[in-house]
Amino acid sequence: MSDSLVIIPTYNEKENIEKIIRKVFSLSFFFEILIIDDGSPDGTAEIVKQLQQEYPALHLEQRTGKLGLGTAYIHGFRWALERTQYEYIFEMDADFSHNPDDLIRLRTACTVGADIAIGSRYVKGVNVVNWPMSRVLMSYFASMYVRIITGISIQDATAGFKCYKREVLATIPLNKIRFVGYAFQIEMKFTAINYGFNVIEVPIIFTDRTEGTSKMSTRIFREAFLGVIQMKISSWFRKYERKPAA
Repeated sequence: MSDSLVIIPTYNEKENIEKIIRKVFSLSFFFEILIIDDGSPDGTAEIVKQLQQEYPALHLEQRTGKLGLGTAYIHGFRWALERTQYEYIFEMDADFSHNPDDLIRLRTACTVGADIAIGSRYVKGVNVVNWPMSRVLMSYFASMYVRIITGISIQDATAGFKCYKREVLATIPLNKIRFVGYAFQIEMKFTAINYGFNVIEVPIIFTDRTEGTSKMSTRIFREAFLGVIQMKISSWFRKYERKPAA
């Protein structure tokens, strides 16, 4: 049993899923894994089920249909909060764009002061490998846009490699998180900061996937662009009050 749970959403990740699971379980610190699979037609969930016979700390939740990244993580957060042993809860992609070795660094940041540790591509320059320059610029300036609109100082606002302390996810009203794509990542950071949680960026090197297919779309980008404005306006009419720890 571990106090740390890595949540990995999947949709058609058969090329990567076994390798990422074996890599996480090979780390010097013991993490448990929760796969949230959105009915992958390529058999991703079947591969996970086979690996569960080898790894008792591998968990699987299957959903019907492609319901979106944000709802997958919300599902995983609720699953983790229902189990009292998890004090550190992680978001990570299945495609090795996030280096599993960095899980230990993110966890360490949360044990020494951070409430949320973000694996940041931009906190020390631009650390992105295998992306076309157009996408690097879009991502970099998207984070700048978020900082201007919201007033938060996060350099990598759309980052999806994170460690949360349990208290953060227990405090944020998950039923009020609206967005499902990259705007979800922004909304979670913005909401946590408004609740007064300490967010630290840990520099990582982000390497684009070499196998499988990216899930980025114009719709997801549009949601993020417009959603930031909606999110900021909504925050003016909302109270962010943390309940005293029990």
